[in-house]
Amino acid sequence: MKFGTKLLHSEKTIEKNTGAVTLPIYQSSTFHQFDIDNFGEYDYARSGNPTRNALEEEFARLESGKYAYAFSSGIAAISSVISTFSAGDHLIVAEDVYGGTYRAVTKLFNRFNIEFTFVDTSKIENIEKEIKENTKAIYLETPSNPLLKITDLKEAVNLGKKHNLLTIVDNTFMSPYLQRPLELGVDIVVHSATKFIGGHSDVIAGFAVTNDKLLSAEIYRVQNGFGAILSPQDCYLVSRGLKTLKIRMDQSQKNALELSKWLLEQEIVEAVYYPGIESHKDYEVHKNQSFGPGAVLSFKFKNIEQTKHFLNNVENVVVAVSLGAVETIVSYPVKMSHAAIPREEREKLGITDTLIRVSLGIEDIEDIIEGFKKGLLN
Repeated sequence: MKFGTKLLHSEKTIEKNTGAVTLPIYQSSTFHQFDIDNFGEYDYARSGNPTRNALEEEFARLESGKYAYAFSSGIAAISSVISTFSAGDHLIVAEDVYGGTYRAVTKLFNRFNIEFTFVDTSKIENIEKEIKENTKAIYLETPSNPLLKITDLKEAVNLGKKHNLLTIVDNTFMSPYLQRPLELGVDIVVHSATKFIGGHSDVIAGFAVTNDKLLSAEIYRVQNGFGAILSPQDCYLVSRGLKTLKIRMDQSQKNALELSKWLLEQEIVEAVYYPGIESHKDYEVHKNQSFGPGAVLSFKFKNIEQTKHFLNNVENVVVAVSLGAVETIVSYPVKMSHAAIPREEREKLGITDTLIRVSLGIEDIEDIIEGFKKGLLN
């Protein structure tokens, strides 16, 4: 069964008792026990809920995983996975990681004596150089946020196996439609389902997925212990959004490719970062491990005056935090997604005051480009 069909047809598509074709919302916090010596599958909704479990099973299938857990946000999923490690452990993290992840590991988990080293993971040798006796995992984003750097997942997995390290990949930018890291040997995949999975800027959600039974038990223990679960209503919204993932991504990706070509032609644009253009240094690496370049790109203007003028005057888009929605979202990383990273560190990474990130929506590309033109200084 092809991916687009998988989104619409599975064992969970039709509710067996009634024939309902949408995911039932079990808005219950507790469940009656008919036999006090033999509890049923559900007892308290933090530990399990039929709506959430159905969504988790469905998402695991889409990611080619066996076990999935739905969280109240993407950062809840990420933090819960990191919480499976112990004091004294060391993790290697992609250097231009999502700002929320950077904030979590530098402001929260460092309090619990978990060590982190940030490296440019687009070069595998950089990762290997930072491996220590207490290193337990490699945490990756590919493409990375916001500079769209690419990490060779097969090489990272091989390196992890060589040193007995777990590999964790944030797959938010690609979604399981365009990239399935578990199929390449990655141990854990995390998502902000707020983005392309939900797709409509109306829900906050996250996932963690794995094929390993022991890892899944650890993730569930944290989920149940902290209680950062996805509510039944939000599970329904994510399930509804998933049904149109393929057609949304197809259109958004097409728009991203067209916009990147247009940006390359603009004299005021200094650089364009998008794995769908052949000038991207890891174009072939990404092409070999994914099913498309995705719908997110970043670019830099040559000066701050043009940058601010653009952000205040661009039309036919939303200027906002987040990405992955039906509407095109223009973001300013230094004041939005990566504001938690100190300025000096941001600039070392190339996240400068002239960098803009764009998540393409499903609008007509002619209108998006016309709106971008309104943001250019005459």
